[in-house]
Amino acid sequence: MLGDVRMKARAAGTPLWISAVLAAPWTWRLARVALASAYLIGGVSKLADFTAAVAEQQHFGLHPAWLWAVLAIVMEIGGSLLVMAGRLVWLGAGALGVLTAIAMLVANDFWAMTGPDRFVALNTFFEHLGLIAGLVLVSIRAEEARA
Repeated sequence: MLGDVRMKARAAGTPLWISAVLAAPWTWRLARVALASAYLIGGVSKLADFTAAVAEQQHFGLHPAWLWAVLAIVMEIGGSLLVMAGRLVWLGAGALGVLTAIAMLVANDFWAMTGPDRFVALNTFFEHLGLIAGLVLVSIRAEEARA
């Protein structure tokens, strides 16, 4: 294992200690937990205050709001637990990615805004896009780890 890390580090020009950290199994687990943690917290928060979750969906014009709230809770909790557990990562990350895409299109419509609101929505839109990219990358890495 360490021999592989050294060879890859040398080939990539990466310092050996960085390659060792990136190759460590705990890094892979920690990265999955960190990526999915906000989704898990969001889902649990929505579940704990379902009335507020429904109000949030109504605020963004999603109807029936109760159904969208239930879908968000299931996708956030279920998807994040799958990613964190390293099981069916493609499914969990896919669910979170779809949820994130819907959220960024509905809640961050910067193209319909002006001024400071546009600035905030634009930044948030692309932050969500980055999260989707991270979910794709974690799915790719999970598939590579299985091979």
